[in-house]
Amino acid sequence: MINFAIVGCGRIAKRHAELLGTGQIKGARLAAVCDTDATRVDTYATRYSVPGHLSLDSMLAQSDIDVVSVLTPSGMHAEHAVRVAASGRHVVVEKPMALTLEDADAMIRAADTAGVRLFVVKQNRFNVPVVKARAALDAGRFGQLVLGTVRVRWCREQAYYDQDTWRGTWHMDGGVIANQASHHVDMLGWFMGPVRSVHARCARALVDIEAEDTAVATLRFSNGALGVIEATGATRPKDLEGSLSVLGAGGAVEIGGFAVNKIRHWQFVRPHAEDAEVMERFSVNPPNVYGFGHQAYYEHVVACLRDGVDALVDGHEGRSSLELVAAIYESMASGCEVTLPLKVRYSRLGRG
Repeated sequence: MINFAIVGCGRIAKRHAELLGTGQIKGARLAAVCDTDATRVDTYATRYSVPGHLSLDSMLAQSDIDVVSVLTPSGMHAEHAVRVAASGRHVVVEKPMALTLEDADAMIRAADTAGVRLFVVKQNRFNVPVVKARAALDAGRFGQLVLGTVRVRWCREQAYYDQDTWRGTWHMDGGVIANQASHHVDMLGWFMGPVRSVHARCARALVDIEAEDTAVATLRFSNGALGVIEATGATRPKDLEGSLSVLGAGGAVEIGGFAVNKIRHWQFVRPHAEDAEVMERFSVNPPNVYGFGHQAYYEHVVACLRDGVDALVDGHEGRSSLELVAAIYESMASGCEVTLPLKVRYSRLGRG
């Protein structure tokens, strides 16, 4: 049995704690929770009958913890992940792994020095429709890639940002690209390949925060393909979609739904017999759309630790995804096209 602890009992902790604390992940259990807010700690500790801690040092003194899931505000991820790694525990960190590349590098170094594993949560990669589309990509069915697009059209009103003082700030959170669209930006890079350059624009349309609630970006990938990112939390009155489209000389796939969880279009120049089965059996995630990927993700983490499986998203992969996010912010701040590898000059993300 692998014992997990959670640091940060905010909004996303509900799903992590439910999975680990109710036996939904075979071979894993919840062993402790931690937050500086005593009410939150008491709520989770009572609900799952585990020790609750008001400081990370206190929790790390608990001897039966093997892995710590870092679910604190993004700007705190590096500090907490480095301390967890130094204690000899493996680290699971929510998206984005950090807000600056310097922090991401510090996290990777800390894990390597301590000889522990660093996992970055990118649960949408485990969605059933995404797995099928990625298999088609790996099989070469798309041929020459032409265009990749992600759209995040969600609703985040002022009340969402008012829940915590760090939300929407440069130092701790960023805006729609770093927070809500982080998984989708990762998905685009994962399917389309390394990015050569990006040009982005942003707006603070409907909420009072430091960062952006709406952004668009165009990308050129190293393979010559183009990409488009459209992201907003200013959809009203409710969420519309979180989608991915991949177009190539050999075919096109669009995965939509709220969280890249439903195949809308699956068409290839050279059809395969199993294409009908993909649409009939694998076009939609099982029930509990939002949480499905987290369960598959934790099962993957357990397999990595128990059986030595390579992590789908380790620290280096998480850093690659973060570099694209950071490049988008650099372009938004400078007003210019930005090339990768990235050198930050103007972006305030993670710097306040």
